[in-house]
Amino acid sequence: MKRSICAVALLLLALPTPSIAQEDAPNHPLTRLLQAELARFPAKVGVYVKHLGTGEEAGVLADEEFDSASVIKIPIMIRAFQLAERGELDLNQRYEITRADLEPGSGIFQYHDLGATPTLRDLITEMIITSDNTATRIMVKKVGGVERVNEWLRVNGYEKTKAGPMEHGYRPILELIDPTFATITVEESHGLIYAAEGSYLAELYKPLFTGERRKWLDRVSADALNAAFAAYDERPDIWYGTMTPRETGRMLESIAQSTTMAKEHSDRMLAIMRAQQLGALRIPHFLNVPVAHKTGDGPPTVANNVGIVYARSGRIVIAFFTNKNRGPYADLEDRIGRVARLIVDYFDGASSDGGN
Repeated sequence: MKRSICAVALLLLALPTPSIAQEDAPNHPLTRLLQAELARFPAKVGVYVKHLGTGEEAGVLADEEFDSASVIKIPIMIRAFQLAERGELDLNQRYEITRADLEPGSGIFQYHDLGATPTLRDLITEMIITSDNTATRIMVKKVGGVERVNEWLRVNGYEKTKAGPMEHGYRPILELIDPTFATITVEESHGLIYAAEGSYLAELYKPLFTGERRKWLDRVSADALNAAFAAYDERPDIWYGTMTPRETGRMLESIAQSTTMAKEHSDRMLAIMRAQQLGALRIPHFLNVPVAHKTGDGPPTVANNVGIVYARSGRIVIAFFTNKNRGPYADLEDRIGRVARLIVDYFDGASSDGGN
């Protein structure tokens, strides 16, 4: 397998490599390679690639809208650092985490004792490297809310990228089970999620579910919750966020090239992304060069990974989105990693020795 990959990379490197800005250029060698590989995925797949040294670009479904999952946390991070640069946000400020801040899903803060006081910088870091939903919930408030994030995206030319109803937490999921849950608090909705998942964290919320509210616990069963998550895939209006591979790649490039803020802050964001604790089996899997990246997960159907690969030939932006997966999740991650290796081999040549 390794020899055949390298042979393909050598053949493609011998062909002309003009810069391709649109995905309607099927004769571009890298685009042809990507199309052939992505056709094997049992999922809807989009990818955008740009070599920041040469400017060469390629993509497949690069302008298609995808469920971003937690990749949408990148613009929240950028906005926080921009506000800090303007003196409107103090990243050294400490924030005391209460039960109302907790959010199920990924992240570590939900498992800490209540009353922890991380700095905003700590929250941003965990929002990226462990994709912490509790940290994200707090930082969305600190940067002015979802509408301010979406306003920033519009002003900066991200026409298709937008944050979803993140301030509502998991309540939109519960509304798919019973529309009357639209009137409960976000804190109550998270207590119901923890209970349905059988988490010990449900104990924190027991005082909320007394009297008539005890019936809510029966309505939000594990089966009902799984059905709601399945229905969520077909509801882009309530996705955590919507992004395209190309716009995400442009956002990553703005960080790498320090075009949106001082290099000091761009470098800090890149350092955070290089400390990523998740997604090791995706873009970085078969590489032995550094990768600054961010995941976006919604098992078993969504597995996204976007980032900057520090290849020997120069930095390469890769924005990989996969929705509607129908195969094993582990296979999906493996496929992403193998395509990332092909991309790096294309630019670096067959001498690349990362992975197998």
